[in-house]
Amino acid sequence: MKKLHCTLSALLMCAGAAFAQDPIKPNAQDDNRDQFGFGLKAGVNFANVYDEQGEDFVADGKTGFFGGVFVKVPLGTLIGLQPEVNYSQKGFTARGTFLGGSYNFERTTSYLDIPLLLQIKPHKCLTLLAGPQFSYLLETKDDFNDGTITLVQEEEISGDNYKKNIIGAVVGVEAHWGGLLLTARGGFDFTQTDADGNSTTPRYKNQVFQLGLGYTFY
Repeated sequence: MKKLHCTLSALLMCAGAAFAQDPIKPNAQDDNRDQFGFGLKAGVNFANVYDEQGEDFVADGKTGFFGGVFVKVPLGTLIGLQPEVNYSQKGFTARGTFLGGSYNFERTTSYLDIPLLLQIKPHKCLTLLAGPQFSYLLETKDDFNDGTITLVQEEEISGDNYKKNIIGAVVGVEAHWGGLLLTARGGFDFTQTDADGNSTTPRYKNQVFQLGLGYTFY
């Protein structure tokens, strides 16, 4: 979970910077915390996996795209709800051995992420977010870049026993300037993605750090 600790530290740094520096003059921006809004956002995923079970399995991170829509539902000035629907590319790069042969590959998993987030709004330019997330697997793609193993071995390593429905959690922070927003968040799975993982086809859980831009229409 070391990478998750780094993610949470980065989020706290972003929150501190956003709260400490308000580049907008006090009367130059309306306070939208008690207003209903909807918006769009997009950005970059820095994804990896944790809780690997394979003895010969070493995972490294990969980058991907995320984008989606969200709704801001105020429950007062200081708290609210923020349901979202996002397309999110996750996965990892890896290397290992199988039946005496070495391999290197990159796994890209495309998910439909649906978080339901609680908003905590201590400042008109800052929102803290946390809540559960349901993820549905849309597609899995494996790219092998080593020709020392056979197609049959590739299929055994890749497998097709992926869980379609994953439960996880999200924590994050948003900085606002009018409708424009900067978002930073970390997400991690509670349930593993491969039900039949073993020493060569590992069980794992996704973790991802997101950075993105968006716009809210009030």
